Amino acid sequence: MLIQILVDNTNSWIIPYANELIKQLENKGHEVYLIHSHDDVKEGDILCLLSCERIFKELHLNKHNLVVHESDLPKGKGWSPLTWQILEGKDKIPITLFEASKEVDAGDIYAKEYIHLEGHELLDEIKHLQGLKTKKMIIDFVETYPNLDAYQQEGESTFYPRRKPIDSELDIDKSIKEQFNLLRVSDNERYPAYFELNGKKYLIKIYKDERI
Repeated sequence: MLIQILVDNTNSWIIPYANELIKQLENKGHEVYLIHSHDDVKEGDILCLLSCERIFKELHLNKHNLVVHESDLPKGKGWSPLTWQILEGKDKIPITLFEASKEVDAGDIYAKEYIHLEGHELLDEIKHLQGLKTKKMIIDFVETYPNLDAYQQEGESTFYPRRKPIDSELDIDKSIKEQFNLLRVSDNERYPAYFELNGKKYLIKIYKDERI
């Protein structure tokens, strides 16, 4: 099959996993391309939309347009669902493979699995688990194709908003323990945790001491 993988942010964390996915699919005899521009998508069999920041509209070009979303759809549509659920205190995160549709995060579901967290993982470790699960679900889809069952989303939809810098602000009146989940999901470079005191802003970066 002709399989295309669209990652429209060239600095996305998922690119190394997309490259690994390409190698695995090519080893199975498929023609696979990594694309960064929506305009470069051509007619084919499967288009995988991974961590895209813009909505891809030309769904007619491929037989299937696959999206991996870390929530129990239709609950948790929208932005950064894995992060929001960790902030809610969840350690078992659903991850859904579904068909893209004109309505955002509303297409038919092919598979649902889970990411299991122990509560100590920092952002890089969390993204690693997410990347591995994303690869697995797409490979499973390709290996099973075309003997696939899909089902419509059912139930009430909920939506997560796009995260903003202010969402990484720590409360100086709360303990580190109370805010550990916020520290866990903060990006040390792109959106570090911070607090403000006496008219000044202080950045907090977190690393795990692997010697312990």
